[in-house]
Amino acid sequence: MQDHKGKIFVVSAPSGAGKTTILRSVLKEFPELVLSVSATTRPQREHEIDGKDYFFISEDDFIKKIKNDEFIEWENFYDYYYGTLKEFVCTKLKAGLSIVFEVDVKGALNIKKVHPESVMIFILPPSIDELHRRLNFRNTESKEDLKKRVDRATMEMSFKDEFDYPVKNENLEIAKNEVKRIIKSELEDL
Repeated sequence: MQDHKGKIFVVSAPSGAGKTTILRSVLKEFPELVLSVSATTRPQREHEIDGKDYFFISEDDFIKKIKNDEFIEWENFYDYYYGTLKEFVCTKLKAGLSIVFEVDVKGALNIKKVHPESVMIFILPPSIDELHRRLNFRNTESKEDLKKRVDRATMEMSFKDEFDYPVKNENLEIAKNEVKRIIKSELEDL
């Protein structure tokens, strides 16, 4: 039985599929939603803010938190750790807020195990070729990391049927509106 009043939304997609852009638009329209902030050992990028985009922590601290069972889910990929802190999520849910998770596929499926009532949304790129073009255009990864992300995207897309709502991001405005429609409909059921 749920001990909170809000809903849990889990949005996942391969890197470069547009989930962050879509979620920024959704969060502007639904101020009652709180974005879950993940912890990571990855270096902070120039435009990122600690505590808002991620909680940037050392690998030693991350491993201590794993041993102390402080994560709902966590994973090591691209040579860095990423995870969702239980304390952050529990605080928001106990306050009656709805929370949105922006996580990779493995994290999404782990959250679903812990919170089976979660609403699962998967953002699909139009194609692997388009995804590769988008990632290349971002110019944030080395060629080796870019290849890892494209290979991982292929694997992640094989799990799309595990999600309640697949949304293809061929046209960004249409995809944004579809995710907003899904969230509005689900929030009306509260």
